[in-house]
Parts: sequence; structure tokens; C-alpha cells
Amino acid sequence: MKYIDREGRITTADSGQDRLLKRMYLSRAGRRILKVLICPFVSRAGGWLLDRSWSRVLIVPFVKANQIDLSVCEKERFRSYNDFFTRKLKDGVRIMEGDEWTLTSPCDGKLSVYPIVHEKGKKSRFNIKNTSYTVESLLRSPKLAAYYEGGTAFVFRLTVDDYHRYCYVDDGMKSENCHIPGIFHTVNPVANDVVPIYKENTREYSLLRSRHFKTVLMMEVGALMVGRITNYHEACLVKKGEEKGRFEFGGSTVILLFQKDAVRMDERLFQNTQSGYETIVKMGERIGESIRGQK
Repeated sequence: MKYIDREGRITTADSGQDRLLKRMYLSRAGRRILKVLICPFVSRAGGWLLDRSWSRVLIVPFVKANQIDLSVCEKERFRSYNDFFTRKLKDGVRIMEGDEWTLTSPCDGKLSVYPIVHEKGKKSRFNIKNTSYTVESLLRSPKLAAYYEGGTAFVFRLTVDDYHRYCYVDDGMKSENCHIPGIFHTVNPVANDVVPIYKENTREYSLLRSRHFKTVLMMEVGALMVGRITNYHEACLVKKGEEKGRFEFGGSTVILLFQKDAVRMDERLFQNTQSGYETIVKMGERIGESIRGQK
């Protein structure tokens, strides 16, 4: 994995987990095992186990290995590993940068940005790590996909060490949630090189008729051992920075789709993506601005 932060510092990581996943996705024997692991019942079973009180023994080693600062959390003692994993930060730890026209990150994660390319007579598509996705296959709705022709896709990949809650990127009217059942591939890039994970994994999306960014599609994608995507609201008015929901244990992904001429991304993000780097971002960090606010 190749990461870059907002100061331009580069990190190259190749963990034991990365190497194990690579072997599993690229070998015949590994793919046989994966057929079982990616089934929804396995993630549900894993979630059940991590909800048990005995799972607290896993917390201290994880905190030490990933250098997690629990002093910024609302509490430092937890009922279970999942209670720790879905921990909530204290108010004021994540600040929304900029003004009302500023686009800020909805979560902590590793961000990549892609133009949604539309060619006459073809379906709108974007490429994630050399894997092509049509917006229609992602949403399973040709009508809705048409709204995002020529727009931009922001893909936030959350790893296990990230904060696993996410928020709204603007004030506006939120639609009801649309759930798309599926399986649970890992969102590690090695899997994306082999299978189209974002159109196979379980996911949920809603639309935000926002004040500053037209209609934003917000999608949460489950992943290996992520048994639950928990969104708090159905159709209602929401505020920028208000918590939208959380993931249970594991890596996962938040995807934002913007319509054409809705947002101008910070150029560094596109350059980083083109160079093969994921940009490390925190919830509330500036990642772009409304085009309407610049007219």
C-alpha cells in the first residue's frame, strides 16, 4: 500500500495481513477458502463473537499495535471489542474546516478520486485501481446512474485502525436508505485487482439534496468481517458534520458521487490518485469546494 498525507509525507505499508490477503486472492486454494469467508453468515458470526464480553482481551494489543489514542474518546473502558471498535470521539476532536462552501471529508480513511467518464452510447464509468465500474452496476439503477454522468467519485477506504463513524458533508434533505444485499470481500486493493468488489459487496446508499453540492449520493460498503452497516436516519433534514452512521468491525468504504459541475476537488487528491497513492484524510478535513460558491 502507498499512502500520502496532506503534508506530502509518503508511507509504504506491506503488512502481514496484506500479504496473506494477496496469497488468498491470487491462489486457487486461497480462493476456495474465500468462497466461505465472504458469505454473509460468516461476518454475522464474527460480529456476534466480537460483541461478547470476553472479546475485550483483544483491545489492548490492538491499541498498542495501531497506536490509538483513547484519551480523545468519550470513554476508555468498553463492554466488548465491537464496543471499542465503534467508539465515539469527544466533541471537538474532528472540526469541519473552511466555510459553508467547503467540501470536507465525511470520515477518516484513505481517499482516492475518480472522474465519472461518460461517452455517447455507453454507460458512465470510473476506474478504481485498474478495475472498471459502471455507475449503473454500483447502484443497480440506470435512471439514478444518469444523474452522475460527467461527475466525480470520491472513494474513502477505511482500514481497521481508522475511526469507523461517518458524517454528512452538507446541510440538506436526506432520502430513505436503499440497501443492496451482497457478499463481503475485503476492500484491500489486492482484492479489487481480482474481483469487482464494490458492485458485489453488501452496500447501502441514500441521496442528499444538499444546499451547496447539488444532489450527493452517499454510499457505505461493507467488507470482510463487517457484519453491520448502521445508518441512523431515514428521510429527514440533516446538518453538515452530523453523524450519519457507523460500521462494525473490519475495513469498509464510504463512496460519494457528485454530479457534473457540483464540486471542484483539491487538485492534490487527483494527482495523488493518478500517481498510485491513497491520500490519508480525517473527518472534517477540506477535500474540495462547491463550484457554485466560486461563481
